[in-house]
Amino acid sequence: MYWPFLTLILVGVLLVIIAIHDLFQKHHAILRNFPLLGHLRYLFEAVGPELRQYIVTGNDEERPFSRDQRRWIYASSKKQNNYFGFGTDNDIELSANYLILKQSTFPLSNRQKKGAGAGAKELYPIPCAKVMGGARGRKKAFRPQSIVNLSAMSFGSLGSAAVEALNRGCLLAGCMHNTGEGGVSKYHQYGADLMLQIGTGYFGCRGEDGRFSMEMLLETVNANPLIKGIEIKLSQGAKPGIGGLLPKGKITAEIAEARGISRDHDCASPSAHSAFHDADSLLDFVEEIAEKTGLPVGIKSAVGQLDFWSELAVLMKDGSRGVDFIVIDGAEGGTGAAPLVFTDHVALPFKLAFSRVYSIFAQAQLCDRIVFIGSAKLGFPVDALFAFALGCDMIAVAREAMLAIGCIQAQRCHTGRCPAGVATHNKWLMRGLDPTLKSARLANYVVNLRSEILKLCYAAGFCHPAFVTTDHFEILDGQLGSISFREAFGYELIRQQPSEANCEEIMRMMEN
Repeated sequence: MYWPFLTLILVGVLLVIIAIHDLFQKHHAILRNFPLLGHLRYLFEAVGPELRQYIVTGNDEERPFSRDQRRWIYASSKKQNNYFGFGTDNDIELSANYLILKQSTFPLSNRQKKGAGAGAKELYPIPCAKVMGGARGRKKAFRPQSIVNLSAMSFGSLGSAAVEALNRGCLLAGCMHNTGEGGVSKYHQYGADLMLQIGTGYFGCRGEDGRFSMEMLLETVNANPLIKGIEIKLSQGAKPGIGGLLPKGKITAEIAEARGISRDHDCASPSAHSAFHDADSLLDFVEEIAEKTGLPVGIKSAVGQLDFWSELAVLMKDGSRGVDFIVIDGAEGGTGAAPLVFTDHVALPFKLAFSRVYSIFAQAQLCDRIVFIGSAKLGFPVDALFAFALGCDMIAVAREAMLAIGCIQAQRCHTGRCPAGVATHNKWLMRGLDPTLKSARLANYVVNLRSEILKLCYAAGFCHPAFVTTDHFEILDGQLGSISFREAFGYELIRQQPSEANCEEIMRMMEN
């Protein structure tokens, strides 16, 4: 008669032991934040394919990232087998806008020359084909050592543990970490090269009146020698054309310090800059910053009306002023919380946005002077390579990096209650995210992405993505036919590769 009670006691003791283990382990943020209950998530994930196959959705139906995409990121970040068996489950012939890379009959071997050393070989380094700031002779011009870098995610939008994990991971992978518009916090300073973003709120370079302060910018740059470039954000894909608001209740002492703001009132980011008002004054602003910091200076923007881009190209034509790089963010981007109507209906998606802007600068014969960077769901091998085919020199990833450090696509970023401890400042939730362990996962993801981009390049017969053009891709129309990329994107007379000199240099670098 005592056996039922003894069994209950044993079960209770076992659950307590599991809960204690969950609380103190550091490998799984969900289990650390939600002991016992967190195991249900992994159980449902394990049987998810079967449940969806018969009850809910398929592997490619979830949004914004499908299960297949998330599975590939998770496996890559954990150094697990990221292969998929039994062939594709995509309906290739009847799927519209389906990308196909046309492989070469004589592909290159999967080679990383021994001149880079064994350690470098494991990181699959792929340097940018252009020198950022080189065309305009910036004092601190440099060649980015990775074609894959982290896009802007501010300290404030992300918690301290996540920012630290990202920075440490970038150092391990040898790529750059964009600070986002929230300024440089102490969590950005674990050794990775930084891209300092200047937004409409001028955090990190803000005077007491809330306007841009060159004095404060120079103070920030001089205090952080790892800042390699400055990105002026005009808009972003998640919320183009509107500003942002950080309620004072969410402004911690550390956020206030990083942004240079008060904790006494809400912090508003306007929809437009006050330091300039058109393309002409923007270029004056760019040149002033570049002159006083010596750093390459560029812009980031979602794409809507094209008048600005045409005017910018005309103003840069004589060579007296110009941006060193342009980051095009597609409307698919989504690390920032925004009204649904803006995320769904404002700004062009990446492929259309980038191709239209690139065409404008190509026709003005300016592309060799500018480093082009693509952003918005490009953190997958074939999507990244197609961005290079369109004319990108680098790509920047954000949500994919969040997934690599533990994000489960709960889509609660705007609530401050991210269950994985990524987009939150809740101390209990953040404690589940161990920066040291998660940094390794980010590095693994970036290295795997570079590795698979190289594999695709080799399959097409090239040693670097700079040599891949839209001629090497086909887009299926879902009706047993295909569409010409040059016709679809207006690239009939557009050169998509860097200059011959840059191509020769990057080929030499990849072979040594």
